[in-house]
Amino acid sequence: MKVFLKKDLKNRIKNGHPWIYDNEIEKVEGEIENGNIVDVFNHEKHFIGKGYINFNSKIRIRLLTRKNEKIDKDFFKKRIIQALKRRNKFENSFRVIFSEADNLPGIIVDKFDEFLVIEVNTLGIEKFKNYIVDILVELFEPKGIFEKSDSSSRKKEGLNIFKAWIYKNGPELIPFKVNDIKFFADTLGQKTGAFLDQRFNALSLKNYVEHKVCLDCFSYTGNFGLHMLKFGAKHVTFIDYSERAINVAELILKENGFKNYELIVGNAFDFLKTFDKTSTYFDIVSIDPPSFAKSASNKKSAIRGYKEINLRAMKILKENGILATSSCTQVISENEFSSTVLSAANDSNKLARILYKGGQPYDHPYVLNIFETQYLKFFLLEIENLK
Repeated sequence: MKVFLKKDLKNRIKNGHPWIYDNEIEKVEGEIENGNIVDVFNHEKHFIGKGYINFNSKIRIRLLTRKNEKIDKDFFKKRIIQALKRRNKFENSFRVIFSEADNLPGIIVDKFDEFLVIEVNTLGIEKFKNYIVDILVELFEPKGIFEKSDSSSRKKEGLNIFKAWIYKNGPELIPFKVNDIKFFADTLGQKTGAFLDQRFNALSLKNYVEHKVCLDCFSYTGNFGLHMLKFGAKHVTFIDYSERAINVAELILKENGFKNYELIVGNAFDFLKTFDKTSTYFDIVSIDPPSFAKSASNKKSAIRGYKEINLRAMKILKENGILATSSCTQVISENEFSSTVLSAANDSNKLARILYKGGQPYDHPYVLNIFETQYLKFFLLEIENLK
């Protein structure tokens, strides 16, 4: 089964990007079912690589390899072992596979201590899922593997939502530790149940939070606020729109024996405005919102959203307060995010001093040739009044 690309082949593909869109294909030879592996050639019939195809998706082909090799169980085992070599073998909880960034487009695997959670997003990977699960069992001998494949992309791929234990069993809330803090990955929560990508950025707060009054906005299950309490914060207020997330955060707080906190279910935008109107001020504010833009069409509104929450956060900080601010959308670049934060500082008559700049940890690698793999931006800022 062969696919030939058009003459004006994009440099993006030549330079290692694995996505081939429907409008980049000249012709398809042979009877091909969705999810099948195809050989891809340029218009001169020179081999480019192998990948899986889906006629339901605008991303028609996702390349798995640039070599003329067999795509079988051994192939996936080699790829997963390669991914593990990029990881810290001494950590108990980390991202095992990060999709395109690990040359395995369509799958994410997170390890939470003795359990694994996998997310399958494409039909092509769905067809090899049993191989992948067998390999994960062989390499990790986990207590259980939970599949949490509930992203919107599955519908585009012709797949149904699927959430269940697929190897042995485990708890609804999976216990794990990060930075000596006990957490729970929620199998009924967002993504794989817990976000591992901010665990090192949260450590940057260590020198600033002791005896401070803090706010964790868009807290989900409390990553930043929990680290604040761990490092000696006087009080932390957690705010998230999800009652489920706040309930899990409360369980985590109790599990760690933390005290001096308040949990609020509500819209963080609204509460930031309310704090400003009521002159409620904090020493430290963390804002870690969900992605405001899934595609370039939402970029302008996303930038407005980021500016709004950063401006509001700056206004409720005490003099020389600390702002931990994040963006987790690949649609907005680091320079664009930095400019947005600067615009918020200018409009609120503040000076924003960067104390620390972070991004994705080693187990969420990004490939320069695949800009979509770089998504996380993090700034730790000291906010100074100009007037």
